[in-house]
Amino acid sequence: MNRRKRSLFARRRSFLIAALAALTVGTAVAATPAATVAPAAKAAPVASVSIHADNPATAPATVRKQSQEKKIVLNLASRMLTLYEGKVKIRMYPVGVGKYATPTPIGYYSVQVKEVNPTWIDPDSRTEIESGPTNPLGYRWMGIHGNYGIHGTNRPESIGGYVSNGCIRLLEKDIEDLYDHTPVGTPVEIFYDRIVIDSAPDHTVSYYIYPDGYERQPLEVEAVKKALAGYGVDNFESAEAIQAKIAASDGKPTYVAKAYDLLVNGRKLPLRALGKNGKVYLPAVAVATALRANLTWNAAEKMLTGPYAAVPGSVHSDVVYVEAADAKCMFHLDGGLTPELTYSLMSIKEAVSPAPAAGQEAGKVRDKMPVKETVKAPVNDTVKEKTKRIDLKEKIQQKGAEKA
Repeated sequence: MNRRKRSLFARRRSFLIAALAALTVGTAVAATPAATVAPAAKAAPVASVSIHADNPATAPATVRKQSQEKKIVLNLASRMLTLYEGKVKIRMYPVGVGKYATPTPIGYYSVQVKEVNPTWIDPDSRTEIESGPTNPLGYRWMGIHGNYGIHGTNRPESIGGYVSNGCIRLLEKDIEDLYDHTPVGTPVEIFYDRIVIDSAPDHTVSYYIYPDGYERQPLEVEAVKKALAGYGVDNFESAEAIQAKIAASDGKPTYVAKAYDLLVNGRKLPLRALGKNGKVYLPAVAVATALRANLTWNAAEKMLTGPYAAVPGSVHSDVVYVEAADAKCMFHLDGGLTPELTYSLMSIKEAVSPAPAAGQEAGKVRDKMPVKETVKAPVNDTVKEKTKRIDLKEKIQQKGAEKA
């Protein structure tokens, strides 16, 4: 690399890693993806920082112990830096990160040294630039690995882009805030993942897909479906919608649903209750299987017939769902959303049981019957649509005969 090019890189050292401010602070978790293994970053002339003697590069054991609860997480694809305290997200900042030719290295690091008003040293001329408006490091420096660090910038317009020689840059107000909340020894995790899933405190699940700035992660619909499945909402996002979102890759949020663990008679089901547009939907076959109850799906009329009633249903990703209010009527269940945000239902005990199926003893509880062959639903709730109808008139006549 010639001297002129290296000098250009050095002058742009203020570009320390950038991030795009597309995530909302209210979504505290985002999908915590495994770090993507990437090719080793090309060496770049990263500028040196002059560290004062009163800022030791190694932290005392007591400081390290105090910093264990804090953690910095940076997704290079989203260009967003997040500060955690335990498992709670307490700060989020957009950043500028390494250019395509000089990417920010992924991996696990830690804050090794902190410096207020750092001096920047030109890697070519070795000229020192004291703290001030012309210093590309801004007014705070946090070294994490070799000459790589997190710092401010005198180029605020660069935040949100792939702009640096590998360092991570923040707006000055953001780096000063991060600096004040991050002790030496704080772990730093840097990864690259274009798919980000956010789960809010009220269990609202949204997802983002970012551009492939480093050309490391081509995406298929199945990969996004798998990520959404980790939050139990994959059935409520169609393959067509996901494909369109991949094509856009704009880093904007898409709301899917609110996801609640579903319990029937104290047993947690494999699929979740999903809230959308003010209603809660339950996976019909999963509920019927838990109750060992009869269930028939009429695809033509989009009707579900259970032990106690026939109600409307809807199909999402080959899974039949029913509104919670209708499911309670169809299965004789009571309950709802708990303060812990789980959806819990219990069977209603009655003195009189519904009419038994043909060939069964009178008085045998209907919800102990196995699921009809017309459903053949495995535990994952996938339903083969069949159009066999139940002759409700015959059932009414049979019930009348029993009473007589």
